Amino acid sequence: MTARIYCPAKTAMQSGRAKTHRWVLEYAANSAKTADPLMGWTGSSDMKADQIKLTFETREEAIAYAERNGIDYRVMEQQNRKVTPKSYADNFRWQRPG
Repeated sequence: MTARIYCPAKTAMQSGRAKTHRWVLEYAANSAKTADPLMGWTGSSDMKADQIKLTFETREEAIAYAERNGIDYRVMEQQNRKVTPKSYADNFRWQRPG
């Protein structure tokens, strides 16, 4: 079973950068998800992929954990983006473009 190690991106519901500095180890799915015929809920028989998500302070800690426990892993590099701070007051500047 392969795991993926990545640093999560900021969600659309966040304005800050909370929970974006930790690294996550998450298992890849072994089987496809299926719909329950009676209730229509989506589920799978693969417990590791659905329920296990480990967080680490650094990328090296996550890699060390995977190697120590014999887990095959793939590292997704962190993509840094330039953030330009914006202020609500800038909407009402008299020198505003447009």
